[in-house]
Parts: sequence; structure tokens; C-alpha cells
Amino acid sequence: MKSYWAAGILAVNVMAVPNAAHAFGLSFEWGQTKKCFDSKSPPIKLSKVPKGTEKVRFKMVDLDAPGYPHGGGTVAYDGKASLPYGAFKYKGPCPPSPHTYQITGEALDAKGKVIAKASARKRFP
Repeated sequence: MKSYWAAGILAVNVMAVPNAAHAFGLSFEWGQTKKCFDSKSPPIKLSKVPKGTEKVRFKMVDLDAPGYPHGGGTVAYDGKASLPYGAFKYKGPCPPSPHTYQITGEALDAKGKVIAKASARKRFP
């Protein structure tokens, strides 16, 4: 935010921020995830999924080794707020020391257009 004086009046530039109360959200726990390339995704919780969401596409990135191809998967969205362990297949974590991983979810409409994104980070192990 910038502020400046103009003709003796304080003027403030305000940056518009989307209403966070309506933002798509995602969280996860490692749960049953086995060390070293468990092919089953961890349990994931979704919140405030946008109206019109038909599928959710997930991708995992190791923030300490971003070039490693963990992949992800796409699941049909059935209105439920949580996905169980193994909802999609991917290449699970196997770091030599604790690494931070980010899972990103993209809400897709019937035509496959991304209508919202959410992500969460967590260390493993």
C-alpha cells in the first residue's frame, strides 16, 4: 500500500484482495503414507470448493528438489470434502532428509477449465 500527501490531503492507494472467506482451500496429512515412493496419495481435505467443479487435478512438488517428477492425479468431484488415502496414484516422497512438499489442487469445470486453485505444504517425514 502506498500513501502520499497531495494538496494537504492524505491519499491512500488500496490494493483489492479477493474475499478470503470464499477461497478454495486444501489441506493434507501424510497419514498412512509409507516412506519411499508410496504410490497412493495422502488423505486430502477440501474446503469451499467452487460451484461448478466437476474434477480436481492434483500435483505434488518437492520444494527442496523441484525437478523430481512426483506427478499427481485427477479425481471426479462428488461433493465430498475429503479424499481418502490412495484416491489417486502418484510417486510419493523419499527424501534423504526432511523435505517440504506442496500439493496443489485445481478445481476444473465440465470443460476442463481451471476455475480455482489451492495448495498446502508439509514436511516429510
